[in-house]
Amino acid sequence: MSMKGEGPIGSGRFNLSEWGLTHRSLVLYFLIVCTLSGMFAYTRLGQSEDPPFTFKVMVVRAEWPGASAREVEQQVTDKIEKKLQEIAQADIIRSYSKPGEAMVFFVAKDSTRARDIPDIWYQARKKIGDIAHTFPTGVRGPYFNDEFGDTYGNVFALLGEGVSHAELERHAEAIRGELLRVKDVAKVSFFAEQPQRVFVEISNTRLATLGVRLDDIVGALARQNAETGAGFFETGDERIWLRPSGQFEDLDAIRATVIRAGGRSLRLGDIAEVRRGYADPPAERLRFMGQEALGIGVSMRSGGDIVALGRQLDAAVEKIVAQLPVGIRLERVADQPRAVTRAVDEFVKVLAEAVLIVMAVSLLSLGFRTGVVVLVIIPVVLAITFMFMHLFDIGLHKISLGALIIALGLLVDDAIIAVEMMASKMEQGWGRVRAASYAWTSTAMPMLSGTLVTAAGFLPVALAASSVGEFTRSIFQVTVTALLVSWIAAVLFVPYLGYYLLPDFSKRAGQPLRLARVVGRVWPALGRRMAERDLHAHEQHDEFAIYHTPFYNRLRALVNACVRWRWGVILLTVAIFVGALFVFARFVPQQFFPDSTRPELLVDLRLAEGASHHATEVAVKRLEAFLDRQEGIENYVAWVGTGSPRFYLPLDQQLAQTNFAQLVILTAGLAEREALRAKLIHLFEDEPWPLRGIVVRLENGPPVGFPVQYRVSGPDLAELHRRAQAVAEAMRANPHLSNVHMDWVEPSKVVRVAIDQDKARLLGVSTQDLSSLLATSLQGMTATQFREGNKTIALVLRGAESERAHLSQLPDLALPVGGGRSVPLAQVARLEHDFEPGVIWRRNRIPTVTVRASLYDGTQPAVVVGQLAPRMAELSAQLPLGYRLEVGGAVEESAKGSGSVGAGMPIFVLTVLTVLMLQLKSFSRTIIVVLTAPLGLIGVAAFLLAFGKPFGFVALLGTIALSGMIMRNSVILVDQIRQDVEAGRMQWEAIVESAVRRFRPIMLTAAAAILAMVPLSRSTFFGPMAVAIMGGLTVATVLTILFLPALYAAWYRVKPADEERAAADRSAATALE
Repeated sequence: MSMKGEGPIGSGRFNLSEWGLTHRSLVLYFLIVCTLSGMFAYTRLGQSEDPPFTFKVMVVRAEWPGASAREVEQQVTDKIEKKLQEIAQADIIRSYSKPGEAMVFFVAKDSTRARDIPDIWYQARKKIGDIAHTFPTGVRGPYFNDEFGDTYGNVFALLGEGVSHAELERHAEAIRGELLRVKDVAKVSFFAEQPQRVFVEISNTRLATLGVRLDDIVGALARQNAETGAGFFETGDERIWLRPSGQFEDLDAIRATVIRAGGRSLRLGDIAEVRRGYADPPAERLRFMGQEALGIGVSMRSGGDIVALGRQLDAAVEKIVAQLPVGIRLERVADQPRAVTRAVDEFVKVLAEAVLIVMAVSLLSLGFRTGVVVLVIIPVVLAITFMFMHLFDIGLHKISLGALIIALGLLVDDAIIAVEMMASKMEQGWGRVRAASYAWTSTAMPMLSGTLVTAAGFLPVALAASSVGEFTRSIFQVTVTALLVSWIAAVLFVPYLGYYLLPDFSKRAGQPLRLARVVGRVWPALGRRMAERDLHAHEQHDEFAIYHTPFYNRLRALVNACVRWRWGVILLTVAIFVGALFVFARFVPQQFFPDSTRPELLVDLRLAEGASHHATEVAVKRLEAFLDRQEGIENYVAWVGTGSPRFYLPLDQQLAQTNFAQLVILTAGLAEREALRAKLIHLFEDEPWPLRGIVVRLENGPPVGFPVQYRVSGPDLAELHRRAQAVAEAMRANPHLSNVHMDWVEPSKVVRVAIDQDKARLLGVSTQDLSSLLATSLQGMTATQFREGNKTIALVLRGAESERAHLSQLPDLALPVGGGRSVPLAQVARLEHDFEPGVIWRRNRIPTVTVRASLYDGTQPAVVVGQLAPRMAELSAQLPLGYRLEVGGAVEESAKGSGSVGAGMPIFVLTVLTVLMLQLKSFSRTIIVVLTAPLGLIGVAAFLLAFGKPFGFVALLGTIALSGMIMRNSVILVDQIRQDVEAGRMQWEAIVESAVRRFRPIMLTAAAAILAMVPLSRSTFFGPMAVAIMGGLTVATVLTILFLPALYAAWYRVKPADEERAAADRSAATALE
């Protein structure tokens, strides 16, 4: 090993590279320990499909039986909304009022920190509790739900042919106990439970004939079943409790209840039918492959590993299935561990491909032994990054894995620059220690500045105070960690590895590399060219010989021409930049987040407001019959009367509604999903359905729902619907939109019972008596409770089925009056058929109609909104005072996300300027570097357009980060020019020669970053971001070599070298005189 020039440079300042080479054992120890710790940390990283983010939504629900939607809105909903508006963090308060029900959605501001949310929910509960006494008599609640973030990654269906729901529940309880024993299981919940009931059904006509009042039956049941204390005997030695019998232990005991009325005693079983059943109509139901089932959801604890949980659940489920009775099955509905395993494996494969590409670039461009130094650094930096991910509690999911791939192309930059500088000086005959020391003094600080500038490019992601910012924050965390670690590795580990691995150029002169000999066996012509290059590659050269090869001479001439014709180059670049902005604004489609690639397909069935549960179930069965005939379906599950529980974090979860059903169809793959999607779209378009069928792919990012939405708000409901109808007509005129509809428009049917108060008073009947009779006869009234083990079952008294099923018999309903007599309802009241609002939606206390639509043809929502903008502007201008028209959907959410990122831009700019000023110590040079940052948009627009990729939120983050990558190369080149000028070179010469000398490392680092993005460009989620970075970095790298020298020369008014030298000579002569 040659020791020529082995001594350090000796500048007197601390030199980390030199220190590392004088403490090689310690450096080796740190390298091994950090690498092994990182490998161990990787095995401890949690795995999930999406990063955790906080749902900043609370639902407040209240019930007021018997009230109309308008009454509920005015007396209950408005009071809740008004009180919630007092909370400072309130952003949007949405609500709907239905007959007998109020539902208020309290949405906290997007900028609210996740750790502040629990206190906000506490404030909401406290404030609503303070006004509970102001609600009308009979209001039940309010009830609160703030657990929207619970994700049930594993959902099972328990079913059995001919098995009662009560029997399924009994087995489900046993299954729950087994599943809770599995590590990392946080919660096991049941879905589509059917509450048991004991029905006492009695004909109202028969009661009237017997002279028995409903109050007599209710009182007798309650007294007989009362659980009251009978006291105890207190003796001298002990206490003995008294337990009277008589409470209902079975249905026969209920039937034996004695009813006394009109001086007679009757057994309840003689005048009524007593039977067990389930809540009728049911609130929600689950159907698995067309069979009734009970849902079981398993939620993972925070920070757990979903893949490991999946393996443990598989073992537990296998054991459970073996113990279930014959005929009862436990089927898997949602299997997030499988989806996460597939997604993580796909990203790991992409990461491996990117690593191989970067390794190939390093080997082919730097040579075998020099390239090996970079190859070793890659796994070391990744391992240390894994260690910090574990410390910062960042798991493996689509965002962090994508960030690792982005970081991979950047983390080798510093290593390439350091080893290339070290090898270059060794080619000039320098010793290893001295070459490593020079690499520190000449490139360490510019590399650090470049690294910090690149890291600052991801700063707006970290500062984005929004749901999308929280969702994508790990891009900043992982990328910045990898960049900072890569700089430390470049100045500490690279010199150590180079000390042992770089070849002794004095002994290798004239000998071809082993790589050239291997390539020669496969491709002789290429092998000969590589061998010829290697014959002179390791000779000791001075700097002049290295950078005056034919290639560098041509490059020098090109840069020289750019500097000479600087204004032409600048004007041409500016013209191309302006053209790129025009192309970007006009032709590149905008996007929020792309659809997920998961194989599930959602089908939402929305019937008219006021539709019965039975009608919803009939529609579901019709669609099930269609699905049974299709291929490529692994299973499907129908949620009748509600939406699916959150089995996927970004799911747009639907709450319980009688007129709604949602089917989740698991297909065999993406091709099968798209084929089935096309068939379902045609099914709803071509066949008459008494509903609106919406076919939806799963979303990425925070849920949006319908991609295109417009909100119309105003005080008067009739005028509001008229204006919303005009908006809907404008949307229907757009050929890209499907399923254009308003979220509430259809009125509900109502029968108004107009009571003749004079007759009622004569008969001794009050409005309350009449309402109670109707409610009991039709829906039923809970008289008492039937206790069975740990079950408490409501005992419901209601009318006979014949009286409940036919509206035409309502006028003949027997109304009990004084003296044990009864009269038909028609003698006391007049029945009037009418319509009333079935639901009233409000936003921030103003009635609001949302006009929504689907996009099936692949057009981006922003494109459609842009097409509709002129017409919507006209409609908005025509609105009366107090009415508003606003854009919602994906465009609104994208604007919120972009706005939150834009809020961090000032800090990003300030950070960049500060770092550049500390490094360059010049306003002029800092401005020159900053002016190169926007030039990447030329490549971004060109590549997105060429590859047909939309510019989405993730691409926006990549474009902002791209500016940091561009400035990284610029700052290194500008600093090299400064060093050359300070070393005594003429400015013109310093500009040209710096561009020539920095060409190789700039191109190598750019090639590594660009080619590392190639595997990622296939990703649906990160593809637009990868393409944007590839395009922007490609164009900006070329402009760094050509445009930056021209800009520098123009800024400093640099004269040609001979003129500058002559001027310097004249100045020197003048000084001598």
